[in-house]
Amino acid sequence: VRSYAINGGPEQGGGILRFNPGDPNVYSRFLELGPKLEELERRVAEEGRALPEEDGEAALRLLTRADRSAKAMLAEVFGPGNDFDVILGGANLMAVASNGERVITNLFAALQPILEQGVRFCADQRAEAAVEQADARRAARGDRE
Repeated sequence: VRSYAINGGPEQGGGILRFNPGDPNVYSRFLELGPKLEELERRVAEEGRALPEEDGEAALRLLTRADRSAKAMLAEVFGPGNDFDVILGGANLMAVASNGERVITNLFAALQPILEQGVRFCADQRAEAAVEQADARRAARGDRE
C-alpha cells in the first residue's frame, strides 16, 4: 500500500490517498470508472442545461449530488478508507480547476500513470516468479538449460 499526498497533503488543506497501485483489481475498477464518470458528467451537463439560468440553488444541488456520486465511485475503486471529501479538502469534483478541466478529470489524469506503472510492475513480478518456478521444476527434474 502506498500513500499519495493530494493537493499538498493535510498540511496544505488536502489529504492522503492510500492504495496498492500494483493491485490488478484496483486497476480494473479504475478503468471501469472512466465511462461511469463520463456518463455522470454528461448527465450533469444535460440536467444543468434544463435548469433556469436564474436558479443557482438548483445548479448547486445538482453539482453537490454529482460530487457525492463521483466520490462514492472513487471510494469503490480505492477502498472505503479513502474519504475523497477529506482527501480533496472538501473540493467539489465537478468544479472547474485553473487549467479549465474538472477536478475529477485532473485527479483521474494524475492517478492513471501511477496505476499503469503499478500494474506493469505486478505483471513483471508475476512473470519473474513464473520463470523462477519453471527453472526450479527443471532443476528438480535434472533438466539442462
